[in-house]
Amino acid sequence: MPDLHSIITFAVASVALLLIPGPAVIYVLNRSVSDGREVGLAAVAGLELGNFVHVIAATVGLSAILATSATAFNIVKLLGASYLILVGIRTLLRHPQQIASDSTSISLRRSFTQGIIVNTLNPKVALFFLSYLPQFIDADQGAAWSQALVLGSTFVFIGCLTDGMYALTASALRGVLLRGRTLPFVQRYVAGTVFIALGIAAATTSPSASK
Repeated sequence: MPDLHSIITFAVASVALLLIPGPAVIYVLNRSVSDGREVGLAAVAGLELGNFVHVIAATVGLSAILATSATAFNIVKLLGASYLILVGIRTLLRHPQQIASDSTSISLRRSFTQGIIVNTLNPKVALFFLSYLPQFIDADQGAAWSQALVLGSTFVFIGCLTDGMYALTASALRGVLLRGRTLPFVQRYVAGTVFIALGIAAATTSPSASK
């Protein structure tokens, strides 16, 4: 079980990542703007189930790596940190995605199913867990799998809140969202900066150093 400080620190990083308009947020916005609140919330439920698939994978994978080799565990951390920085640089250099303005009819079940697929097949979610979760796994705090599961579940819970907020806001403010310029700015500059910051933090910190 991770200590309270580690959980809070990880939660803050999770909020920063989850608020960034990436594939999951864009999907929620599209469903909410095109089809309304209920369909948007169904998408959120699917996305969080997809997130939990990555939680289970990270729990099993990180535990196996840590049990095999501490050196391999550190290599995974550095590779993951490098990837986050690369994603940040690429985000700063590219134009943001556009929100679809066309109205399409989609069932709650299909919205939910598509949400699962969007996040299950989202490599950024998997690599976030592999690059950032290891910073908070401390051998002195018990089994690695239980720590990873608690932190991953924290991420999913926060995701329910942030994605749900996007769904409710987008469905209520459809016209404003489609005309505004704030979202593209956040998608590009804020998102890129946050990814780079997370990568640097992942490469330079450890659970023992953060206490």
